[in-house]
This record gives sequence, structure tokens and C-alpha cells, in this order.
Amino acid sequence: MSERIPTLAELHALKPAQQPTYPDPAAVEAVVRELRVRPPLVFAGECDDLRAHLAQVAAGEAFVLQGGDCAETFDGVTAANIQGKLRTLLSMAVVMTYAAQVPIVKIGRIAGQYAKPRSKDTETRGDVTLPAFRGDAVNGFDFTPESRIPDPRRLLDVYNASAATLNLSRALLGGGFAHLRSAHTWNSDFVRTAGVNERYEHLVDEIERALAFMVACGIDDDVFGRVEFFASHEALLLEYEQALTRIDSRTGRPYGVSGHMLWIGERTRQLDGAHVELLRSVRNPIGVKLGPTTTGEQALALADALDPEREPGRLTFITRFGAGKIREGLPPVIEAVEASGRKVSWICDPMHGNTFEAANGYKTRAFSDVVEEVDGFFDVHDRLGTWPGGLHVELTGDDVTECVGGAELLGEADLGTRYETACDPRLNRNQSLELAFKVSERLTDGRIRRVNPVQDYTPINF
Repeated sequence: MSERIPTLAELHALKPAQQPTYPDPAAVEAVVRELRVRPPLVFAGECDDLRAHLAQVAAGEAFVLQGGDCAETFDGVTAANIQGKLRTLLSMAVVMTYAAQVPIVKIGRIAGQYAKPRSKDTETRGDVTLPAFRGDAVNGFDFTPESRIPDPRRLLDVYNASAATLNLSRALLGGGFAHLRSAHTWNSDFVRTAGVNERYEHLVDEIERALAFMVACGIDDDVFGRVEFFASHEALLLEYEQALTRIDSRTGRPYGVSGHMLWIGERTRQLDGAHVELLRSVRNPIGVKLGPTTTGEQALALADALDPEREPGRLTFITRFGAGKIREGLPPVIEAVEASGRKVSWICDPMHGNTFEAANGYKTRAFSDVVEEVDGFFDVHDRLGTWPGGLHVELTGDDVTECVGGAELLGEADLGTRYETACDPRLNRNQSLELAFKVSERLTDGRIRRVNPVQDYTPINF
């Protein structure tokens, strides 16, 4: 791992992919100078804590739930929106924790996910062609020449929006919002679908009885209100990420202080590229998205570049193969990494490989395809005897209609009812909870066939 931070000039010399073309270099320099003196959004010690948790995941002793918006928006930085996403993630986590009886490491796609890679640099409507919308961090969504010009000052807005999101999240999670005794209230205006709602309410009733028993036995009730929550995003925009890479005063080593966990996307994971070069220098836990063209050799080369010291918890591979390709494509990648003696965290992203355009023009995903990829992910790990380490999902705390299927039986005709995403379709809160029950079932099945190290104890006989 490098002990120095690559300069922006060095990074741009590597011809980085998926970067905006700013019209005014002087404005970019001014923004970068200002970002360099802003306080850190997260702290190095928190990143170390997450790395320790991810080491448990790699060892098969914990499971990751990572979720949030496809692309955050500045307009979405409201108390209701942030609370809704946290409530969704907490509800999913409590389902998985209780059913599978393993710790759930909770990571949000939050407080930094304001930029998105695009398959094309431009967008054409009729006879008008403009720069593609790359997220609020880069340009505006409105299809006008003025809106679509990349503006570096938006990076300052990203910082401010991320700080506000983290401040409210910490206040909520530290102020009793996440206490397990509140699990019923997370659902009070949450689930409309009878089947999912009934399962959740029944499970929370069981949890409350278990809590009452433990408190009666003298266990401190405050234990059930302590929640660790971490922020993550794709480290896409080099000006922002490099300016928010700092030398830790404790260790003298670089950390990315824009988020606890940073990941490299499928489109920017070039081994000799700028994103790998920047993130190999930081001490944060690092994720890499791996799509269906990934080979075992490529995965090993990325692991050698990003984690030469083979540090537990350092590296996570987030696989996004697609429902129809995961059972064939994932095994050789896992086998190659495992054969090298490495222990990484394996996380399933069942969203990005399953996008299609509906007949009415909406970009969507089928809930059945999402479940099928999750099943394929678990099937592969069960067959190989490796640990399926987590779930990475794009979701919202709102009742949107962006993905078809699920218990609500949303069809393509329903997509226009509440299609609100700024980029890719997200699971709504009902579909998210339904997926959590599916994952908990697979974790429970896996526990039957392997030792659960968290619950590895035997009753005492006298």
C-alpha cells in the first residue's frame, strides 16, 4: 500500500474514465483548494472499525447489508428522506439478524453517492444532443444546455449535503431511533402489503419477547440501542476524492475521509487506471464491482494492486453478474481468489446486471430477477463452501414504482405512478423488506449446513 497521496496531475496522466469535462480549469482549481481545507466527513478510526467488521465478514462471522439510493440528489437531503432510508435499512437488518443469528454490518449508499458513471457521454432527444446527466455532483437533470454544463462548484454542494446527511444520521442513530424497542415504529407507516407486513410484525413480536426476557435476566437495556452505521459511495470524481484524502495524524497514513468505505465501479476498475491508483493509497476498506466479463486472473490482479499486504477486511468484491450469468460466471472468480489463499468479503449486487427497458420506455428491474441473482449467489457459495458475505442493493424508503414485481405485483403499467429516481430504478420499501426475508431464509439454510461461529456453543449439562 502506498504511503503517499497521488497528485491530481499524476491521476489525470493515467487518462481516467468517466470524468466530467469542466469548461473552466481555474474554477476547478479553486474548488479543489477549498475542499482541501474542509473538515473530514468521516474519521480514520471509524474506517478502521469498519475494516475490522469486514474482516469478520471475510471470515464468515458476519453479513453486510449495504444499501441506499442509486444516485442521491441535493433535493433529497431532507429529514423525511434520510429517516426513511435508515428505517428501511434497520428493518431489513433486524429481519436478517434475528433469522440468521449473525451480526449484520450496516453500510449505507449514503452521504456521497451523488455521481454516476454513464454508458454514453451525451444524451439525444429529437434533434438535440447535450452532455449526459452524471448526477447532481456534476450537472443538472433538466435537459437544457445551461443545466447540463459540468459545474465544479457542485462538488462543494456534495460536501455540504453529505455533511448534513451524516449529521442527521448520527443524531438519529445515537438518539434512540435505532433501539430495538422501536422496531414496531419503523413499520408504522412502512409496509402496506399484508403478507410482508404480517411476517415483519410477527418477527418483531418475537424479538420483543426475547428482549424482555434478557432485560429480566439483568442484561443492560442500552445494549439494544447501540447501532454502528457506516457510509459508502463510489469514489468516482477524482477532484473530490483526492481533495478529501488526508494523512491521519495517528498513523501518518492516507485515508479517504469522504466516506468510510469507498468502491471502484465496473467501468473504472482498469488495473493501470487512476481510480485503482488513488484507492490503493488509502487505508479505508475498499470495494470493487465485478461484472460478468470478470476473470479470476483479473480479480487476483486487482487484489494484488489494492491489497498487497493481504490485510483482513481491506478488500471486498461486489459482484454484479446478472441473474442469467451468475451461476456460470461467479464460480471461477471465487475459485481463483480462494486458491490464492486470500480471504475477501464477497457481496452480491443483484441490481445492476438486471436492468431493462419496459415497453413504455421506463428503465426498470424485475424483482424476480433480483431474487434469482441472490439465489444464484447463495447457490454458488454453498456449492464452493465459501461464505456469501453480503447484499448490496439500490433502495429507497419511499413507496416508489420503479421495479416491477414483488408482493405488490407491480406491472409495467404501474411504473409511471411514482417513478422518481434520478438514474437507475430502486426497490421500494416493501420490496426491500421482502428481499430481506428472502436473504434471511438463505442465511438460515446455510447455517444448517455449516457451523455458525457466532452461535457455536453447546448447552451445559450437570
